[in-house]
Amino acid sequence: MVYLLLILFVLLIFILLFINISPAFGSNPSKKQKEQFSKLANYVDGKFINPERTKLNMGAADYFSMLEENISGAKDRNPQGQIPVSEIDWNQIKSEKDSLTWFGHSAFLVSIDNKKILVDPMLGPVASPVSFVGSKRYSEDMLHLIDEMPPIDAVFITHDHYDHLDYPSIKKLKNKVNHFYVPLGVGAHLINWGVKKEKITELNWWDESKFQGLTVAFTPSKHFSGRGPLNRNSTLWGGWVILGEKTRFYTSGDGGYDTHFKEIGKKYGPFDLTLIEGGQYDRRWSWVHMTPEQSVQAHLDVNGKNMMLIHWGAFTLAYHGWTEPIERAIKEAKKSGVNIIAPKIGETVPLDGEFSIPSSSWWTKLNEVGKKDEKNN
Repeated sequence: MVYLLLILFVLLIFILLFINISPAFGSNPSKKQKEQFSKLANYVDGKFINPERTKLNMGAADYFSMLEENISGAKDRNPQGQIPVSEIDWNQIKSEKDSLTWFGHSAFLVSIDNKKILVDPMLGPVASPVSFVGSKRYSEDMLHLIDEMPPIDAVFITHDHYDHLDYPSIKKLKNKVNHFYVPLGVGAHLINWGVKKEKITELNWWDESKFQGLTVAFTPSKHFSGRGPLNRNSTLWGGWVILGEKTRFYTSGDGGYDTHFKEIGKKYGPFDLTLIEGGQYDRRWSWVHMTPEQSVQAHLDVNGKNMMLIHWGAFTLAYHGWTEPIERAIKEAKKSGVNIIAPKIGETVPLDGEFSIPSSSWWTKLNEVGKKDEKNN
């Protein structure tokens, strides 16, 4: 027993040292920042809190059921082959017309008023601080795309989880980006990774800023933050409103469904396009992520005209089938009269034309090819 305790103690010390040494874990807000945060209504006892107080309430039975599902493997949790990335039309992206290009999950490049904006540019191969543990990307490693991108006017980060704020991506991007907009506290990670402090703007919920003619605002979501076991909720989380001359744009960031969507719609709607998270949901963490049906309702609440489902198509972080989110969202959208788009990864969508679902769902074709190959083998 003594030897076992000694081994566990040494292992714990090693893990803590690794967390402190490895840059991927980022950094923590300074003492001065924490003192400033303490004056805010959404910061209590050294932690940021949700608009409605929440906590992860999982019992032993929930953890055992997760372990069982992880071992047995839920049906179709992963694609049966690597997802292809469409050939990216850089000329269309570099043009002065408003457009959007999706890189899978919650990462996309949007052009509004000829400003090139990256949101949650997680382009690395694995959603984890280490390469050998964590969910692997369905498609090829996309970090090389950064070299082909035009100069980026701004990067917007919704929160500091690994599937949204990626150390390799930021390291590769930092000298190509004019400015970074982040939630309160997240700037500490960027500074630790070599981004200059003067290039970072941190915002609280409902804070607004002007950027090269655009109005940007940081909005609430019901989620949490943290990159290590000891800094849960030390930084803020939320969504972004970006208002241009022709395009009014909103992305929800991660989070569960609640009344804040109606508040956002009342203050900033209508939106020409909303990007709403609707993947990685589970009954055991129902307040953390929305179901696809709730995502459609959130789109209606914020007064959106056209909707795109995000937080799917790149990583397996929950126990449902990998295509289930988009299939359920399309079904609910038809029922609710919502126009939803579902571009291929890498495809550029013009924002000044007609928005429509592809006539043939690309994920369905991909699954059919995978099943056919499996049968032949």
